[in-house]
Formats: sequence, C-alpha cells, structure tokens
Amino acid sequence: MKLLIALPFVLLFSTALLADNPVIQNLYSADPAPMVYGDKVYLYTSHDDDVTENNFFTMRDWLCYSSSDMVNWTDHGIVASLKMFNWINVNNGGWAPQCIERDGKFYLYVPIQGKGIGVLVADSPTGPFKDPINKALVFKSWDDIDPTAFVDSDGQAYLYWGNPGLWYVKLNENMTSYSGNIETIQFTDQSFGKRSGAADAKRPCTYEEGPWFYKRNNLYYMIFAGGPLPEHIGYSTSSGPTGPWTYKGIIMTSQQGFAFTNHAGVCDFKDNSYIFYHNQKLSNSGYKRSVCVEQFTYGNDGSIPSITATQNGPNQIGSLNPYDTIQAETICWGQGVETEVCSDGGMNVGNIENGDYIKVKGVDFGAGADSFEAKVASNTSGGKIELRLGSATGTLVGTCGVEGTG
Repeated sequence: MKLLIALPFVLLFSTALLADNPVIQNLYSADPAPMVYGDKVYLYTSHDDDVTENNFFTMRDWLCYSSSDMVNWTDHGIVASLKMFNWINVNNGGWAPQCIERDGKFYLYVPIQGKGIGVLVADSPTGPFKDPINKALVFKSWDDIDPTAFVDSDGQAYLYWGNPGLWYVKLNENMTSYSGNIETIQFTDQSFGKRSGAADAKRPCTYEEGPWFYKRNNLYYMIFAGGPLPEHIGYSTSSGPTGPWTYKGIIMTSQQGFAFTNHAGVCDFKDNSYIFYHNQKLSNSGYKRSVCVEQFTYGNDGSIPSITATQNGPNQIGSLNPYDTIQAETICWGQGVETEVCSDGGMNVGNIENGDYIKVKGVDFGAGADSFEAKVASNTSGGKIELRLGSATGTLVGTCGVEGTG
C-alpha cells in the first residue's frame, strides 16, 4: 500500500455488509463485463474520460477491478488501450469490452468505433495484454460494437455483437479467428420484444445494443440494452447457442438518474447471482457514467426478475481480513482520492488532500488490533492517517504519523 499524504487522511472501517453504488468512484466507468476466475470477480469496464466537453463519448482505454466479496474492489488500473493496436490510428472509440478465459489464457474483446472488433490476449486477468493478430478480428461496418464472447460446454466458442443489428460468428479454438460466415439474427416481436413508438427496418424490435451472452442450466441467455432511448435492460432466451430466441421481458427499466444508455453484464459468484449496469449518478451526464451492481435470484424456470437500482448494492460475501496486506486501492467508497501506477509495481492511491478518505466494509478485527502500518510517501511536510469506525467523523481508533519524505 502506498499513499501520498496530506493532513489528515482517513481510513474508514465499517462493519456494514452492503456495498455502495456506484462501485467505482475514482474514474468514470461504463459497459461492465464481469468475469469469474478463481476466487474473484474481475470487472472490466470502458472508461469515460474526465474531459470538460459533455456532448459525446470520449473513450480511449479499458479498466479492470477485482473483488472477492462484491463490496470492496481493488483497482488494477488501465489494462488495455487503443494504443495497443498498431493497425489503427485513432484517439477515441474504445467502447464496451468483454474478457473470457480459455486454457489459461485471457482474451479481451474490444470494439474500436468505426474500425471493427479487436482482440487482446494475456496470461493474467490483469495483463499485460498484447495484440496477437495485428488486425481486426471482425470488421464489417460501423455497427461492429459491444462484443460478447462465450465458450460452450462442447468447446465451441461464439462471438456476438452489434448495434442496430445483432450478428455472431463461431470462434476457432485459438479464440483469435473464426470459421464460417458472419450470421445475422432475425428480429421479431417474439424474439426481442415489440418496440414502443416508431420502429424502422433497422430497429423493428426492442433490441438496441450491448448484448451479453451466456448459458445457465442448459438455457442460453441474451441480455441486451433495449430501446427506444433512454435504454432499458431486457432479455431473451433460447435452447441453443444460436437461437431461435424468445423474448422474456424487461429486467431493469429506465429510471431517474440513469444515463440515456445502459449496458448489463451478468455472473454467478459463490452461489449468488449478480447483474452489473451503469448510470450517471456521479456526474449527472450521460457521457460520464458509473458502474453499479445488484444481487438477484433466478426463478425456478430460469427467469430473471425485475431488478431495481439501489444505492446499497449487494450483500457482502464473507469479510475483509485486515491482518492480510490490504492494498490502498482496495476501496468500497473513496472521497477525493485517485489511483495511479506505482513505481514499485501495481497501483497506489494519490492526489490526497486534507479530509479525503477511503472506506472499506465488513472488516473483521477478531480479538482486536494493536497497530497499523502503511507504506507511504509525502512530498509535503507530512501528515497523518486516521483510522475511524462507522463514518469519516466516527470513533478514532488509531493514528499513523507520516513524515515528509520528499
């Protein structure tokens, strides 16, 4: 853990077992793509740049966070960017990603607006990622956005994508090429719902964009952002990986505080089910979005219930062990802090001013702690880290003095 200290900085410990939405506060994030690997959920997101312009999306890279309890999230920073693709020369257009694992390799599929869908590969969920093919995996038109990938139980992998249409290909075992033709999903009211308001040839049903494709208990799901704007989240199911699809309804309606877009990712983790989405709670701008998560339970028939966006999010799984080394960039909620690449490797928390704080939740102190250590640097005259319970002004249980280090 590395901190850049001003006077004073608060580490807030809470015994509450609910998350805080949005789950990422130090950057604007959108298009969440969860991947369960080992004992963690890795959350990949697109990144709305914090620029003054507010009239379009500015998106140049992709972020990764992880959690073992669905409440406290560790920031792994920017794990991929448009600069990794030597075959393009663009400075914007890094839209919704998805990462999946196969045979110990991690494949990150990303759209590059107007340039197709690229693929990156790494030996770790957090990278480093590299471009293995030096070209677009798929390039058909400007409609090539929002890829979602899945490996079926028979080993066949699929890639779906698209706005305003929905297309798919069968990926080869190497996950970086495909066989056969690009196939088009035919839209009907029965497959993807009847569109309210005026429809056209390109958008005859509710499907808009942002597909999320997976299988659970032999039922195939296609979660998607539905129109017209502002978007809702709907879903269809099928008995096979390529359809035919049957529309099942709306999961999450357009609500107060939502951005005019939405994008869902779904996963099961430690016997619980979760849906990720984004809103504009932190910015009040549809071009600067923030990722949130809710817990839900499937019906006995595999149906997904109507889900309401909440401020608290899901219950915590287990507890946070403060006797492990806890990275400073593991955060349930942060106020005023930012993260950056650390010269010692990994990430650190910086840009700390007087009164800023980091909160972590569900901390189990056991019989009680005697001392606290932090790896810190201060380019001022120093300061202190205060440890408080319950709130930023709660009970003071410890203080760590920090000298100026230059």
